[in-house]
Amino acid sequence: MIQEKKAEIISANRIHENDTGSPEVQIAILTERIRNLTEHLKTNKKDFHSRRGLQKMIGKRRNLLNYLTKKDINRYRAIIEKLGIRK
Repeated sequence: MIQEKKAEIISANRIHENDTGSPEVQIAILTERIRNLTEHLKTNKKDFHSRRGLQKMIGKRRNLLNYLTKKDINRYRAIIEKLGIRK
């Protein structure tokens, strides 16, 4: 089930046919994992090991977003809009 969800995310965010590692795809996968882990932490408030993993994922996503901002601001704006990351 997880692999199908991941494949679906990749196909929805890829730039070209064989794209699996572009910043957009990586950001989309991290965003999905962050959302799942956030739901887990709402019910398991004392799970500090998972909380640290969540913080590391958020930092990694932030770095990818910063890279995309410097490289191509339009791609950055498109992925932010598509994933609904900013409010």
